[in-house]
Amino acid sequence: MPRTAPCWGLFLFGALWPGVKVRRKRTFRDYCLLGLKGFCMGASDVVPGVSGGTMALILGIYQELIFSIKSFDLKALELFLKGRWRELSSHVAWPFLASVGGGILVAIFSLARLLSWLLHNHPTFVWSFFFGLVAASVIVVSRDIERWRTSVVASLLGGGAGAYVLVGLIPLQTPNAPWYLVLSGAVAICAMILPGISGAFVLVLLGKYHYVLEAVNQRDFLVLSLVALGAAIGIMLFSRILGWLLARHHDHTMGFLMGLMVGSLRKIWPWKEKVVVSGLPPANTLPQSLDQGVMLSLLLMIFGLCCVLALHRVARRSTTTP
Repeated sequence: MPRTAPCWGLFLFGALWPGVKVRRKRTFRDYCLLGLKGFCMGASDVVPGVSGGTMALILGIYQELIFSIKSFDLKALELFLKGRWRELSSHVAWPFLASVGGGILVAIFSLARLLSWLLHNHPTFVWSFFFGLVAASVIVVSRDIERWRTSVVASLLGGGAGAYVLVGLIPLQTPNAPWYLVLSGAVAICAMILPGISGAFVLVLLGKYHYVLEAVNQRDFLVLSLVALGAAIGIMLFSRILGWLLARHHDHTMGFLMGLMVGSLRKIWPWKEKVVVSGLPPANTLPQSLDQGVMLSLLLMIFGLCCVLALHRVARRSTTTP
């Protein structure tokens, strides 16, 4: 077997038996590529309606991401408190998470202002690109399901229906109290690692998206620290649930995640009614004519689709090259 070949069976075995460690030697180039993948995840996480988990699935690092987060367990805490740094370093998957996490942070702090401007001034073009990206990624993710059964299809339909309803909810008016910022971070990070459910959109529903985005742009580290604290708590707990589901019910879990992606397409459909009914989200519509703007939007959809296929091909090559 090539040195860097994917070893999902070993990853699943390691998830079921805590004492088993799975390590693949990586080069500096590999970690740079992981940082680039993290950057793509961070860019997706900034946009309400697009999930960083979707991008992780496209790039082939989703399951390793979940199991790497799981490595920060009670044993890791015990090693940390006892100051056994060498054992702690070999126990947790910190190189992987540092590379991916670093890329995510760079994307969030460098792209937040640009994406905020684009969403305000050219929303149709932005949503067109991401619609093509997510729609194509559904096909890519479907290849991870080993055997289609009635129960897997039911999981897909359940995830699709749930996401379709969720993205149609109306944003809430909420307080800026520290406890609510911690809670928002915990809930948003759970959505952020779920393909199809955008953590940024959950922040919109919780009434905290623009508040947190402004905190990023203004470098308000007090607000960001509270949200990050909630995110750390949420991801530590939720990653264990996801890891168990992927280990025990892989196809059903992937079917459900695929359904979430399909249902989320409702949110990122580019064309919306200009006249919005008070208290209701804008309804999806079809373009009135095939003008220059519509043609550019369609081209951006195709470009998003091509980006997914290219990224998936690069990710597959990076995990199969000796």
